[in-house]
Amino acid sequence: MQLVPKKNTVKNPAANKITLDVEGMKCAGCVKAVEKQLTRFPGVDNACVNLATGVAVVDSEEFTLDIDGLVKELTTAGFPSKPRKAPGETNSAQALKEAKEKKQREMQSARKQLIVALLLLVFSGIGHLGNIGGLRLPLLQNIWFHFGLATLAILIPGRPILIDGWLGLRRNAPNMNTLVTLGTLSAYVASVTALLLPQLGWECFFDEPVMILGFILLGRTLEKRARNRASAAFQELLSLRPSIARLIAKPNGDNDTQKAEIVEIPAEQVHIGEWLQVLPGDKIPVDGEVVEGKTAINESMLTGESAPVPKQPGNSVSAGTINQSGTIIIQATRTGNDTTVAQIVGLVETAQIRKAPVQRLADTVAGYFTYGVITTALLTFVFWYFIGSGIWHDIASSTVLTSSPHSQHFSGYLHSSTPIHFSPILISLKLAIAVMVVACPCALGLATPTAILVGTAIGAERGLLIKGGDVLEKVHQLKTIVFDKTGTLTTGLPNVTECIPISKQSTADSLIELAAAVESGSQHPLAKAILNSAVERKLSVPAANDFHTEPGFGVSAVIQNTTILLGSWEWLNLNGINIDERIQKQINTLAETGKTVVGIAKNGEIDGLIAVQDTLREDASSTVEKLRSLGLRVMLLSGDTQEAAFAVAEQLGLESNDVIAGIPPAKKAAVIESLQNSHPESLVAMVGDGINDAPALSQADVGISLHSGTDVAMEAAEIVLMRDELKDVVEAIGLSRATFNKIRQNLFWAFAYNVVGIPLAAGILLPSLGFILNPGGAAALMAFSSVSVVTNSLLLRRFASHS
Repeated sequence: MQLVPKKNTVKNPAANKITLDVEGMKCAGCVKAVEKQLTRFPGVDNACVNLATGVAVVDSEEFTLDIDGLVKELTTAGFPSKPRKAPGETNSAQALKEAKEKKQREMQSARKQLIVALLLLVFSGIGHLGNIGGLRLPLLQNIWFHFGLATLAILIPGRPILIDGWLGLRRNAPNMNTLVTLGTLSAYVASVTALLLPQLGWECFFDEPVMILGFILLGRTLEKRARNRASAAFQELLSLRPSIARLIAKPNGDNDTQKAEIVEIPAEQVHIGEWLQVLPGDKIPVDGEVVEGKTAINESMLTGESAPVPKQPGNSVSAGTINQSGTIIIQATRTGNDTTVAQIVGLVETAQIRKAPVQRLADTVAGYFTYGVITTALLTFVFWYFIGSGIWHDIASSTVLTSSPHSQHFSGYLHSSTPIHFSPILISLKLAIAVMVVACPCALGLATPTAILVGTAIGAERGLLIKGGDVLEKVHQLKTIVFDKTGTLTTGLPNVTECIPISKQSTADSLIELAAAVESGSQHPLAKAILNSAVERKLSVPAANDFHTEPGFGVSAVIQNTTILLGSWEWLNLNGINIDERIQKQINTLAETGKTVVGIAKNGEIDGLIAVQDTLREDASSTVEKLRSLGLRVMLLSGDTQEAAFAVAEQLGLESNDVIAGIPPAKKAAVIESLQNSHPESLVAMVGDGINDAPALSQADVGISLHSGTDVAMEAAEIVLMRDELKDVVEAIGLSRATFNKIRQNLFWAFAYNVVGIPLAAGILLPSLGFILNPGGAAALMAFSSVSVVTNSLLLRRFASHS
């Protein structure tokens, strides 16, 4: 029986994203062609392609997807591709080494290309020397020299461009190289015809194909260098992934790690629960917890904060951070793709793929751009040959000097008595060539991805994770930003300030004991405050069982066969506990000072009150003030009482109509939705801690989470603030706006360049001013457009340096 090799397929329906490295893309037309090729493949639902990074992400809801078949089809279409391996599937050290070697090869190739481009441009313009002070350079001014130069330029440095352009035309997917190929070959063939058939009296312009290829190569070299600079920050982020871990083979019960055997293994092979030794200067190999030793950790690569963070047993550490001072032993808690640095790299990489909606227009235009340019070139030729030359009879004589400075010299090189005749066919052909060469779909394709590439990488450097171009556009349109109170505007570390017994049998200590017992299974900030108070008072907390929690309202438990209730007044009322006016007055007095008051009840009666107060973060007031100065409406959303919420709002300078209080976590998303519905044109952002606020973060147009060390924060929010500082909300919004402004600038210049350049090349100013854009000049402008777009994106670095 013949064995059939298994296909490389995706079997897990949850893992429905496949990342491919794609080569051969030169412009926005190529991006559109790749996306079209991918979406036509059976089982592919959506595809997103990034020109700047050369990456395609494929979405599929199929249980199996033939990846090998997909890659083969895309490669056959002229775009060599391969699946990207997950970090855990390859050695990170080897991968980094290969990436560096590839970059070195690319830079060496770029340097050679730069030298070739400069030589072509120098030699193509060398004929001008003949007019300087009567200088005669017979060889360099000979027409056969320029014929040979043009031929060599096409056969050697121009060959890959011409082949790719021809293949694109054959595949019915013309690209920028197709336009360059048509323009270059048209100019070359016309010049060869003029050289071999001097009786036609045509002009030779061999310098034009040489200049076209020279400027194209020069532009691509400069563009490549600029794109490498744009991706440098992300490459540094990739290098954060540690490669080596020192595994303590057999940690014993006495924790005598001094005598334990140390084995160096790849960081990808570490398992959860294993112990690792980290020496001073080493990168932390995995996320873990310190079990032995004390040190200071440099976490700047994750948070942007340069000050080292002290660590001791019990503290957590993150992969990729640097151990600065002491030797420590850690126990692995998260490994491989689950580590914080791996999640950050994944988020940034995904962000660079996600397109801003404004890019859809560019993508739509790019799909038909090359066909439109070819059509425009044909119409230009037809107009000037059949109509324009008949209307404006003096065009030929007025165009001699402006169209080609070398034309008079080349006329002498023909050694023919036949006078040069600047025929309508040559003028029409030159204009058509200029139209094909000046057009630049490459600038359209680079406008968005380069800005996102730079912006998201800068954000990652500064501890701001922005999840894509669509997020940038939404941030730009924000009108309202809603803050959760507890743990977001406040420190999330409240303290018990008052403990007031109501019944005669109760004391302050007995109330704390009961409350601590009921809250012993909770992680809520109020619960932690009560438990901390019990520890400080050195109280003995009784055992409790039958716990019940109603999020946002309260908890209950049974202690010594008695049901104890703890929570808000709504919670107590629901359980039949009455509050008289005297108690209500005490509650109001405490709440007006910004304190959260909970009641304790047992045996159907109120037993006492506990007041807890959380302090504002140091940067809360300044953050709110700066956001309001940016034109944003700032609101406070809290599950606390109105009195407590208003007290906090007063400290922040917020009006009462900007406060929404008494809202449990389950209903916060509904509040966000109501704000969205009340002003559909006004986008709403939500800032929360990423745990209880996850539904509201997901509902908001833009969810912003203070990083709490949980996966919920990563998943629910579209912007994650790694430093857990409120001031970063302002910086994230500022960076998002700056990046999106760059996208709009790039798209404007890309469109404006073509809107202005193509008519100029088509000869719109020829009848009135006698001006035309020759093919060489058109190539220079085309190269400049791509370089200018990438360079403009790099100016985002100024935001990082001035913010």
